[in-house]
Amino acid sequence: MPAKHIISRDNPFFKSLRKLAESSRERRKSGKTLLDGEHLIAAYVATGGRPEALILSGGCEKTQVTAGLLAQLSDVPVTEFSPGLFSEISPVKTPSGILALVAIPSTPQAGQEFCVLLEDIQDPGNLGAIMRSAAAAGVQTVYLSRHCADAWSPKVLRAGMGAHFALSIQEAADLVQVAQRLPGILIAASLDAEQSLFDVSLTGPVAFAIGNEGAGLSAELAQLARQKVKIPMPGAVESLNAAAAAAICFFERVRQTIAK
Repeated sequence: MPAKHIISRDNPFFKSLRKLAESSRERRKSGKTLLDGEHLIAAYVATGGRPEALILSGGCEKTQVTAGLLAQLSDVPVTEFSPGLFSEISPVKTPSGILALVAIPSTPQAGQEFCVLLEDIQDPGNLGAIMRSAAAAGVQTVYLSRHCADAWSPKVLRAGMGAHFALSIQEAADLVQVAQRLPGILIAASLDAEQSLFDVSLTGPVAFAIGNEGAGLSAELAQLARQKVKIPMPGAVESLNAAAAAAICFFERVRQTIAK
């Protein structure tokens, strides 16, 4: 399908894409978002997704992967923006050269054997990184509180690198209610805990609660955790960032499960 070329900021399609790139409210209202880069688009297509449109940066040399995607999605409308316009809707300082406009997938609740409760994780990079680790470790369902970053924002999607399409993502969840009905144990990572993560059995149904980057878990959610654990840190720092701590927790469960 021949590409349509756009060079004006007054173009309605460009304006709609810029709103999607900048506004979580617009994404919720329209049920759409933007995928940035070949890897993310390919991951979406591999799960059966079909973009509504592909957006290219004019003058950008097409890689083999991009050329392959365009051939695979030959029936999808293609729009080419001038490099300046493209950079205004790209979530990164160095644009990849290709975006996809997609409908936000519906993700029904999945299994409860391995879950994650995320409370007020506000940094998009942290949220995406946690989801990437979760998907790699075999987490089934991720619950996000109302004050987490928008899971389907372009920045979170880019940091997740396709993890979104391997997870059941439940946004705006009441984490207290979720914690009360979980079939397994809820584990909270805490600097004040006495027991090491590595001394706790994680082989049954498990959910990890990960709190805000600065404030940690709310008292209400922390009280529901049947086990509080700490990650031993013999070095000279006091704490890990939320994404690093989450990854260690997830893969300790993987290690114990494999060992079993």
